[in-house]
Amino acid sequence: MLRTGYDSFYRTRDVTDRMKRMAALIQSFTYWFGRRSMQSRLVAAYILILLIPSIIVSNYFFKQIRDTYISDALNQNSFLLEIERMNMLNQIEAIEMAAQLAISDEEIKDYLRVHEEPDSAWLYNLVWGPIKDLQRIQINNPNITHLRIFTNNPNILEMWPIIFQEKRVVNEPWYPKTKKLNGGELWVFHHRDPDILQRYAADASEELPKVSLIRQVPEGSYTALVQVDMLLKYFAPKTFAGILDDSSQMVIADGEGQLFMDKNQLFMSSQEGLPDEVKAQFAKLKQRTADSEDTVHAQFSYNDSSYLLIATPMKRLDAHLLNIVSLEGALNNVSKAQGQIIAVNIGLIILLSIITYYMNSIILKSLRRLTEAMKRVRKGEVTAGIAIQGGGEVGELAHHFNKLLRTINELIAQGVRKQAVTKEAELRTLHNQIDSHFLYNTLENIKMLAEIEGQRTISDALTSLGGMMRYNFKWSGEYVKLRDEVRHIQNYIDVMNIRFDEPIQLRLNIPSEFMELELLKMSLQPIVENAVKHAWPEAQDQEKQIKIDVIAWEKDQITIHITDNGIGIEPYRLGRLTEILRTTDHEELPSGDYGRGGVQAGGIGLRNVHQRIRLFYGNDYGIEVKSEQGKYTQVTMTFPKVLLTGGGSGHEKSDNRG
Repeated sequence: MLRTGYDSFYRTRDVTDRMKRMAALIQSFTYWFGRRSMQSRLVAAYILILLIPSIIVSNYFFKQIRDTYISDALNQNSFLLEIERMNMLNQIEAIEMAAQLAISDEEIKDYLRVHEEPDSAWLYNLVWGPIKDLQRIQINNPNITHLRIFTNNPNILEMWPIIFQEKRVVNEPWYPKTKKLNGGELWVFHHRDPDILQRYAADASEELPKVSLIRQVPEGSYTALVQVDMLLKYFAPKTFAGILDDSSQMVIADGEGQLFMDKNQLFMSSQEGLPDEVKAQFAKLKQRTADSEDTVHAQFSYNDSSYLLIATPMKRLDAHLLNIVSLEGALNNVSKAQGQIIAVNIGLIILLSIITYYMNSIILKSLRRLTEAMKRVRKGEVTAGIAIQGGGEVGELAHHFNKLLRTINELIAQGVRKQAVTKEAELRTLHNQIDSHFLYNTLENIKMLAEIEGQRTISDALTSLGGMMRYNFKWSGEYVKLRDEVRHIQNYIDVMNIRFDEPIQLRLNIPSEFMELELLKMSLQPIVENAVKHAWPEAQDQEKQIKIDVIAWEKDQITIHITDNGIGIEPYRLGRLTEILRTTDHEELPSGDYGRGGVQAGGIGLRNVHQRIRLFYGNDYGIEVKSEQGKYTQVTMTFPKVLLTGGGSGHEKSDNRG
């Protein structure tokens, strides 16, 4: 039992290993095939699409042709077999008629029943009367070879060639069967026709197969056997006609399975072992159709050749008439034709594949051009698109590729503009820094004089102005902390409050954790400056407030509301201002008044801030203006939540841009 378990384990492992090897082989082929060019794969697919159905259809139709040929051969040879069967039935009638006439004569019956030796006169009359009549039966039917009567009555004298003593046939193979006839009849096939008048039957030299009807006739205390013989060349004329046919042969099989055939025909006798194979195949067929009275058939192979065995029963003879047909010649012709047609199909497919290959080359030419263009783009050549005529998938792909190139070029242009803006700002800062130390020193000297003279207001204003100048001149990058931008706005408000009798109140609602947020430098100051200049008319006497609220509406977005309590913006001008904010930087500005102080005062300044935010952060961000005339104006700024250094709630992106 342990051994059985080991065997099962190793068999399972072998199967698993074979499956793994097969999977690896399929995977390797798939990888290899996937690396071929599209043109090669299309041609391969085309060949498979044509070749496989062609082979399948060819095999199907040639199988139908083979089946049709076998069916025709079966029908034709079954017809010949039926004709032979009818001939044999006619001869059976003639043989039975002769046997019946032989036993119907009363004088013959009386002679077979005698208990003492008859006198000469009676014998003379018997010879020239009934015996001559029996001889005339044979003369009138020349196909009958012998008509004999055998008796076990020792009182009679033999009258050749009709009446014989039964002891002459006691050694025949069929004789024991006659004891069981009880008045019936027996049909026997012989390979030879020995002369019973010779002392030894083996002395017969000529092999003449025959069929015999043996009928038992009880006559008193004695019995008689009537034997009517007919050579098989007369009994079955087509089977033993001596016609040379190298493709078929008829054979008679008796009840014991012995075959009787014309040995002058070479079909069976020239192939050693074929008769034995026919016997074996007939025995199998007979077992399957033991009770059938119809013609049956079977197909078999011997020595790599195909044969058809057809059998029709002869119930009265307890025998079968067989027809063995060779299918090899016709099937070889069919197979040869099949091979030729398949070869022609393969040649045609190869020709069509070559044509398809060049047609695909023409069709895929545009795709190759597109591929080459993509390779150039990968190398950095993004200036030119590709012009492909026509539609279809390749044309649509080229269209989207050209759109992609335009998008890439636009992004590159934006990057170039961004770099230009940065360089311009750096140059401007560098230019402003030329005399910055002189200005700082001058402001410090004026501040000291103001403090000496006790002018604290002037001193504080100069301090705020100096902070503004340092913030403007110190351009270390595009991004600053919100803390620095707010401090700059506070300095600006302090300086501007010198002008007003009612100072502007700057109210900040900024959580401390947001003071480290990244912000574009000088992005809040222009908005606050626009409110200071245009929110309140000079003649208006009211409390002036600017509120800055910083809110994190989403985990990755910051919103800043800059709200004044000024006179607001007329609806018409608010709409025109919204329109200018939507205009891209390379589009022409529409005409009109876009702010409370005109285009330069309102629209252009806000538009520059809006475009700058979108340039650095993306089109999802920017500013939006809301206003209600006589109540307020609110500018909303959105930008991504990015921390320059430390702090925050943990959702921010971290960056150290300096």
